[in-house]
Amino acid sequence: MVDNVGGSTPEISVRLFGTFEVRRKGAVLKAADMGGCKPRHILEILLLNLGTPVSKTRLVELLWGPQASDGAVATLESYVSGIRRVIQPGNTKSGPLRTANGGYVLDPQLVELDLSEFHELVRAARQSAPAEAHVLSMRALELAAEPLLGFELVADWAEEARTRHAAEKVAAAILAAETAAFLDKPELAVSLAQTAVRSEPLNERAWTILVAGYEQAGLPVEGLSAYERCRRLFDRDLGCAPGPALQAAHLRLLRQRAEGNTELSEVLAALLYLGERLHGPKCTQPAAEESRRMQENAGRVLDSFLQQALAAAV
Repeated sequence: MVDNVGGSTPEISVRLFGTFEVRRKGAVLKAADMGGCKPRHILEILLLNLGTPVSKTRLVELLWGPQASDGAVATLESYVSGIRRVIQPGNTKSGPLRTANGGYVLDPQLVELDLSEFHELVRAARQSAPAEAHVLSMRALELAAEPLLGFELVADWAEEARTRHAAEKVAAAILAAETAAFLDKPELAVSLAQTAVRSEPLNERAWTILVAGYEQAGLPVEGLSAYERCRRLFDRDLGCAPGPALQAAHLRLLRQRAEGNTELSEVLAALLYLGERLHGPKCTQPAAEESRRMQENAGRVLDSFLQQALAAAV
C-alpha cells in the first residue's frame, strides 16, 4: 500500500478490486460478514468517497431511490451501527467510520484502500521521470487487474464507479505504453496500447502510441493496418480524420514499408509530391517549367504502377 500521509496506523485494509475483503487486526472479513447487502453497500459507497462525507439523504437516495420509505433514515442509521460493530468493535466513536455533517465519512488516515492506492500510483507516475513512471503505472495496472466492485452487478452507483475507473485505467495504460516506448520496449508498448484501444476505441492518444509502437518494433504492415482501422473508425463515428501526430506516424510507416523496393518508393514519392501540390503552401511551389516536368514524371510513375496492378488483378 502507499504510505499513510498523516502517519497514523490504518485500522482496516479494504479490497474493492476482485473479491470484497476487509482486514482488521489479522481478521479477514468477507461480504457475508457485513450483515447483508445494504450494510455492505453503505460501506462501499463511503469507500468510494473516502475522506469525503456522504449525507444521509444521499445515501438513502443511492440505496433505495424514489421507493425509499419514511423510515429509511432510521434503517440507514441502524445499518451504520451494525457496520461499526463489525469493522471497529469496541471503538464505535473514534474508529474509521465517523458521523459528519449530517452523514458519514471514513477517515482516510485509518483506512487502507486498494482503489486509493491505484490513484496514488497513477498520480505519482505522472509526476515522475519515464523509467520510474513506467514502474509506477505498471504497478497501478497490476493492482487493478480485477474488476472494481465486480461483485456488485446491479447497483447503478457501482456501475458509475466502474465507468469512471475504466477511464482512469485506460489513462494509466496509455502512460505505461508511452513510457515503455521511451524505454525501447515496443512490444510492451503495443500490448498496452491495444488494451487501451479495446477499452476506448475513439481514444486518439491510444491509437497514436499503438501505431508508433508498431513503427518502433519494425512492423510497418501492422502499423499501417492499425492506422487504417483508426481512420475508418474516426470517419464513421466522429466524421474526422486522425490528427497530425497519427498522420505523421502513418507517413513514416509508408516510407518504412517502401524501403528496399525501388518501384514502391517511386510511387510513394509521386503520391507525396502530388499531395503537396494539391494541399501544400503556394510559396514553396517550384518554377513553372520544373513543376510541369515533375508533375508529368509523377503521373507516369503512377500510371505505370496502376497498369501493373490492373494486369495482376486480371
